[in-house]
Amino acid sequence: MHFVKKVSYVKNYVLKLTFENNIIKIVDLRKHLEGEIFELLKEIEYFQKVKINPDIDTIVWPNEADFSPDFLFQIGK
Repeated sequence: MHFVKKVSYVKNYVLKLTFENNIIKIVDLRKHLEGEIFELLKEIEYFQKVKINPDIDTIVWPNEADFSPDFLFQIGK
């Protein structure tokens, strides 16, 4: 199981993530913002509010939307 230890905003819906094994992946979440919890994230200014929640070892937004770290690792390039 992976966990995200660092996140930075790149552009649009793209984030740069550093995982526990120091592998860095670029993830584009544009196609993955489906469902009510992700509606606010479609606004770029809100999307940029991403941060790490160390309690669950992944990225989160103020509305508590999050993605599984394993999913992020899998879709990252």
